[in-house]
Amino acid sequence: MTLEFGVRAWAATAPALHTPDAWQAWCRSPWLPDGTGLPALSSMAPMLRRRVNAIGKAALLPVYDVAGTPVPASEGGSRLPQIPSVFASRHGDSERAFEMLSELAANAPISPTAFGLSVHNAIGALFSIDRGETSVQQAVAAGCDTVEAAVVEAAALLADGADEVLLVCYDAPLPAAYSEFADEPGCLFGWAWRMGRPRAGDPAMRLEIVAQRGTREAEDTDTAHPVLPHGLDVLRFFLAGEPELMHRGERAIWRWQRHG
Repeated sequence: MTLEFGVRAWAATAPALHTPDAWQAWCRSPWLPDGTGLPALSSMAPMLRRRVNAIGKAALLPVYDVAGTPVPASEGGSRLPQIPSVFASRHGDSERAFEMLSELAANAPISPTAFGLSVHNAIGALFSIDRGETSVQQAVAAGCDTVEAAVVEAAALLADGADEVLLVCYDAPLPAAYSEFADEPGCLFGWAWRMGRPRAGDPAMRLEIVAQRGTREAEDTDTAHPVLPHGLDVLRFFLAGEPELMHRGERAIWRWQRHG
């Protein structure tokens, strides 16, 4: 399987990394972001914005940047074109889910609002409600293959006729109680791509499966200890303009390439 696509716009956010220039400098000498400090989510309506926690801001700040904010018709504006989206997070809002499990263990009542906001598609749902989006939206979690699975879903939407697709990748550190299960560094981050079919003269990205796990080729692939969570390493690869990134996933060995 080989997929090719173009990235027509991008944006990202993490603590201390809020501008394109900051991200470009970071990709030349990457480090693991720390903390939870992010800019205000001013593009979202206040009644919805108050429901958004740190991981929600990490996801939504970049997606508003690449999708744009509609201007109300009362101000002479018009709706932006509807665009399908894929929201991808390996762990989702694990902090909120852990808090509810802790409340259950203590025989305390669970907030229906907290439960509704903890499900994996909640962040994307808030975005679609705010923008009046009625296009297809998917929420993806596929272990350490999450980014690759999200690209597969986005490419399928492009193949099905969509002009562009929003791909949103985000995550946050696991709660301390789950730290023994972590197999990569954790940090708060989010990035978004506006993806389209490759266009002549523009740089193109390629994603392919090199080998299925369980084969000799897959087992012989070298695995270095990661410095970044894989989702953030994909962004680093994209910004750095490197020609290739290999990733040993749970079910396959993936190769990312950049052309042009």
